[in-house]
Amino acid sequence: MDAMRILMDEHQSLAAIIHAIRHMIGEIGAGRLQPDHKLLEAMVHYLDAYPERRHHPKEDEFLFGPLRALTHDADAALDRLEAEHAQAEARIAVLDAAVKGYAQDPTGGFEAFKRAFEDYAAFYRSHMITEEREVLPLIRKYFTAEDWDRANAGFIADDPLSGARAGARAGEEDFAQIFSRLVAAAPAPIGLGAGPYKAD
Repeated sequence: MDAMRILMDEHQSLAAIIHAIRHMIGEIGAGRLQPDHKLLEAMVHYLDAYPERRHHPKEDEFLFGPLRALTHDADAALDRLEAEHAQAEARIAVLDAAVKGYAQDPTGGFEAFKRAFEDYAAFYRSHMITEEREVLPLIRKYFTAEDWDRANAGFIADDPLSGARAGARAGEEDFAQIFSRLVAAAPAPIGLGAGPYKAD
């Protein structure tokens, strides 16, 4: 089931970035780490461009929509998840404003960024738990071979971590490469501590 494998890989990648940011915020707050504002902004951009704009639409099209056509057992959970997907732009706008405000005002902006990110992290933890515990078991229960074929093809055609995307255009982001650079730039023990983040 390639769709499930790719989805869980994407969840793990997202969880790793969230964990890295939380760790850095804790270290900054404790005075053990100087903030790398470019790295933090790059991580927030990754959260916008990867899970919000690429991951969620695939879930809606290839998993959640077909499940609705097969059963009403998941309606309540799907209503909640799809509403949360639709709020992506507003959710990222809050986080983006907070990280930029922190860069502009390193002293006064830290607590606001910390609160905004903790809210985001708590949201995503709840969101992924709902998907993995309430919806994915029903997908495994109800999907037909045809449903799986379509879902697998859709996820394989747009697998950001492998660099695959049907009809990809020059200049589109390579999320595997970005993820590697973020991890390399993040301080140990979360990342490799290779120094300040540098975008292409």
